[in-house]
Amino acid sequence: MQSERNRLIALLKQRQASDGTWRDPFETGISTDAYMIILLRTLEINDEELIQSLVERIESKQESNGAWKLFADEGEGNVSATAEAYYALLYSGYRKKTDSHMHKAKQRILEMGGLRNVHMFTKFMLALTGQYRWPSFFPLPVEFLLLPPSFPLHFFDISVYGRANLTPLLLLYENKYSRKTKKSPDLSDLFASRPTDGDRWGLGANRSFLSYIKQSIFGWSERLHAAAKQRAVQYMLGHLEKDGTFYSYFSSTFLMIFALLSLGYAKDDPLIRQAIEGLKAFRCLIDGHTHVQYTTATVWNTALASYALQEAGVPPSDGAVEKANRYLLSRQHYRYGDWGVHNPYSLPGGWGFSDINTINPDVDDTTAALRSICRQAAEIPSFRHAWDRGTGWLLSMQNDDGGFAAFEKNVDSRLLRYLPIEGAEFLLADPSSADLTGRTLEFLGTFAGLTKDHPAVARAVEWLINHQEKNGSWYGRWGICYVYGTWAAVTGLSAVGVPATHRSMQKAIQWLLSIQNSDGGWGESCKSDGAKTYVPLKASTTVHTAWALDALVAAFDQPIPEIEAGIRFLLQSLDKNDWTTSYPTGQGMAGGFYIHYHIYHHIFPLLTLSHYERKFGTIV
Repeated sequence: MQSERNRLIALLKQRQASDGTWRDPFETGISTDAYMIILLRTLEINDEELIQSLVERIESKQESNGAWKLFADEGEGNVSATAEAYYALLYSGYRKKTDSHMHKAKQRILEMGGLRNVHMFTKFMLALTGQYRWPSFFPLPVEFLLLPPSFPLHFFDISVYGRANLTPLLLLYENKYSRKTKKSPDLSDLFASRPTDGDRWGLGANRSFLSYIKQSIFGWSERLHAAAKQRAVQYMLGHLEKDGTFYSYFSSTFLMIFALLSLGYAKDDPLIRQAIEGLKAFRCLIDGHTHVQYTTATVWNTALASYALQEAGVPPSDGAVEKANRYLLSRQHYRYGDWGVHNPYSLPGGWGFSDINTINPDVDDTTAALRSICRQAAEIPSFRHAWDRGTGWLLSMQNDDGGFAAFEKNVDSRLLRYLPIEGAEFLLADPSSADLTGRTLEFLGTFAGLTKDHPAVARAVEWLINHQEKNGSWYGRWGICYVYGTWAAVTGLSAVGVPATHRSMQKAIQWLLSIQNSDGGWGESCKSDGAKTYVPLKASTTVHTAWALDALVAAFDQPIPEIEAGIRFLLQSLDKNDWTTSYPTGQGMAGGFYIHYHIYHHIFPLLTLSHYERKFGTIV
């Protein structure tokens, strides 16, 4: 095991960039590649090298039945991904409807219900490029942005991710904007039946709340309407990063570009040009193909890699660790972001996810960075200062219910459930989650020395215990899914002194053991998030196995046979390169957005092997 651990250390060091970062891809399927082609063609930006390279990657992901999938075991295909890919390939100009693989894609789209069945966000993209009729109804008017905090539901009651995407969408809907070119393909033959709006948009039929806002509050004042639209523009432009992207997200930047066009901005306006260049900078290479990432994961990758190296015995003075932590120090936030609306009395001090992020910190990246700099904080004043600011911000972000969310505090209004928007629970809310709460507890116990007797820790422990599933697992909001959440909860509870004999811990341990595969590993399907219950992958992955083992190592005083079998599977699988090694282990939105973190295949096995060896010694 020691030789494998040393090999993983060497592999991680080899992947480090000269500036101390790890820039492994943040891979999210082909949607961003397709949208990039559609954006460039719609604005008549003829970057042929980029377009051709994206065409090649999209085609490389097509299944033999003509469809595209979000994950390997999705079944016969994903209608939204397939429609997006088909549209982009046609719009590129390099493929025709008569090409055999394009014909197969069209047939699969129609067999899956046609464009009427694609996701709401896909429909918005189709509408703003002239391929779909705008709905006659949208649950929120643009005036929603003007509601005061005293109103039962207001703009900042929606998650930051929701605000980033809804703000340009509200402008686009108000203007019913669409833009076609001479090269726009005709997708009318992708409707299995006559297109309609309303209920087929996933916008539901509950309009009472909307009507109340419009009629009783706003009264359709033109002056108020104009002020709301101006507020939307101010919000977008006030949240640009220095690369020109809106919140460093592909989707919100894509929508912002079209929103600005809808307001009369020229397509060569500096704001639009810079935003496009910012999106182009998200390019990376994966297996020789160009992929446009949804964002970059540089801070996240670097914090995890540096921490994993140190857990494996690499000292903070090592050049790889020192460069990584200096980089992390430079990315700590000093600006107030929207998080300050619900948390106005804390100083900035968190970390964000992407390299360019300066105003949107999150709890998970903050604990990851703090784990990484912990050892240097004990000796170097600049790191100690960063540590104090970071832990102060982190503790201030605890929700009133005792748990921790990703980006903001207390952003989980019950009224959001009444907004009939497809995927609203993932788009609009930022509630406490087991993975964020567990990982925060693990940090507070292991690195900040807090125990379950500390008031903040006690409330978080109580939240976790109260939100355990009946079968003993926990749902992980940002990973796949129940294995991820259970790993975070068990390691977190253990770190703050909850004994393995506790009823919740015993239930979790038994659940993990009950889902172990016959080869010794673990594997969970992305279907779990949509099903809201554990769905086995019917194959083991290194990352799921590492998570499950790490939880069991934390809970047991001696290695049991199941742990030893898992370790053997892990050691035998480190060189695997098949579909399981690229299977998504992260999620953004159930049924629509899954993430393959390329660096996870090295980081989490290294962490688990290091924790095993530290606690139990070398495996026999």
